[in-house]
Amino acid sequence: MVRVEKTFAGKVFDLCNILFLSFLSILCLYPMLYVALASVSDGTRLLAHAGLLYKPLGFTLSAYGRVFQDPMIVRGYLNTIFIVIVGVTLNMIMTAFGAYVLSRKGPLFVGVMMRLIVFTMFFSGGLIPLYLTVKALGLFNNLMSLILPNLIITYNMIILRTAFAGIPEELEDSARIDGANDFTILFRIIIPLAKPTMAVLVLYYAVHHWNAWFHAMIFIRERALYPLQLVLRDILLSYQMEAMVGSAGAADVESLSESLKYATIMVATLPILFLYPFLQRYFVRGVMIGALKG
Repeated sequence: MVRVEKTFAGKVFDLCNILFLSFLSILCLYPMLYVALASVSDGTRLLAHAGLLYKPLGFTLSAYGRVFQDPMIVRGYLNTIFIVIVGVTLNMIMTAFGAYVLSRKGPLFVGVMMRLIVFTMFFSGGLIPLYLTVKALGLFNNLMSLILPNLIITYNMIILRTAFAGIPEELEDSARIDGANDFTILFRIIIPLAKPTMAVLVLYYAVHHWNAWFHAMIFIRERALYPLQLVLRDILLSYQMEAMVGSAGAADVESLSESLKYATIMVATLPILFLYPFLQRYFVRGVMIGALKG
């Protein structure tokens, strides 16, 4: 094999690319580094600090200690894990069913259904009809109220529908000749071939459920059912209220609340970040499959 030497212009171009991408990586990673350093910094020194942060300001784990002192933290984690596992499972099943139907040419009115589904991306009934529907179905103060109303996210279904549509029809035809029905075709042929896109959507849905707190604040009243995000929000607000009231030791409370808000971000973010290494190899390929075809 003949090795082609790069010209001086090519080497300069590569160097510029490396420098630019390195700078871009630093811009993307620094906010997370700042939050991590601030979460283990002394709150008083953090309040007085301005500008960039390169190291902890008086290393301390007091903010994390206050977060994990709350007995609701474990309960919040368990509730959120339940929501993520059950929610993502139901999300993927329903999204796969919808994407399969919309990607086939046989069913009637597929184009009309697709337009109606896309319409929901831009217009919805609003919060009040959603609240009334959840209450009428008996889901109020129930963890399923955070799962069932969002079984399908339209954008995710469109991505999966595009991936399904890119699979050769000959595979489906040969399976039907062998006597396979739609369920067999979907679960034995279509889904295995769309594994990269499915993995990406698992990540999308998992992040959606993990970060969700607004609907929990509306539909959940019993503290034992609070997801993690709502528990952390209550912890942070309680310290902020103590500082605002101006009770004894208010200055210490205010300084602690400053580092506490960064600690809550880390507690809420780190678990979901662990999913990325397992799904990274599917991520780019799955997004490109769903974006370029159809």
